[in-house]
Amino acid sequence: MIQRDDASRAERALVERVIGVGDSLTVGRFRFRFATRQWEWSDEVARMHGYQPGTVPTTEMLVSHKHPDDRDRVAAMITSVEDSGAFSSHHRIIDTRGLVRDVLVVSEPITDLDGTVIGTEGYYIDLSDTAAEYRREALDATLPGLLEARVVIEQAKGALMLAYGVNADQAFRVLRWRSQETNVKLRAIAERVVAELPTVAGDEVRLRTRLDHVLLTAHEGAQVDSVG
Repeated sequence: MIQRDDASRAERALVERVIGVGDSLTVGRFRFRFATRQWEWSDEVARMHGYQPGTVPTTEMLVSHKHPDDRDRVAAMITSVEDSGAFSSHHRIIDTRGLVRDVLVVSEPITDLDGTVIGTEGYYIDLSDTAAEYRREALDATLPGLLEARVVIEQAKGALMLAYGVNADQAFRVLRWRSQETNVKLRAIAERVVAELPTVAGDEVRLRTRLDHVLLTAHEGAQVDSVG
C-alpha cells in the first residue's frame, strides 16, 4: 500500500512533468528616469535584446528592436510614459541575431518623496518559450485534486489574457512567476488579481495599468508560504 507522503511526492513529480514547475520564465528588470532620459536594464533584459551585460540602452536602441508591426504602437507608449509613469505592453522584439521574442512589459511609476512621478520601472518577461497548452489540459484531466482554487486561477488568467493579449498558457506562467518570485501561493496572487476587476470593468487601459500594479505588489500583505 502506498503511504500518503509517497503518493503526494508522486503527484508532485507528475505535476512537474506536466506543467514544468521548475521551468522559470526569463525575466529582467528595467528603469527609466525622466530627468536624465536614462534607461537601465538588468543583464537578463540585455541578453533578451542580444547584448552583453553592461551595455547601456537608449530609447532609440529599444525602439529599433521592436518588431516592425509593433514598433509604432510601442514607440507611442514610450513617448507618452511621462504622463503617468506607467508603461505596459505585450509585443515582439527582434534581437541582434534576428531572433523574434514575444515579451510582456509591466511597470510602475517611480515617485520622489513628494509623490511626483520621476520615472518608471518594472519587468521584461520573455514569453517566447512557453509550454504547449496541451500540457495544462493534461494536468486538468489527470490531477484535478491538485488544482486548488481552479476557478479563481482561471478568472485571473482570463484577466491577464484580456489586458495583455497573451494566451492562456502565457497568462498562467506569468501568475506562476510572481508566485515563485514572491514565495506567495499562486491562489493568493490570483485572488488579488480577481479582486481588482470590479474597480476597472469596461476600461481596458485602467485594467492593464491596475494589473501591472497588482502583479508587482500582490505579495504585500499576503501570507508568505510555500508556493503552489
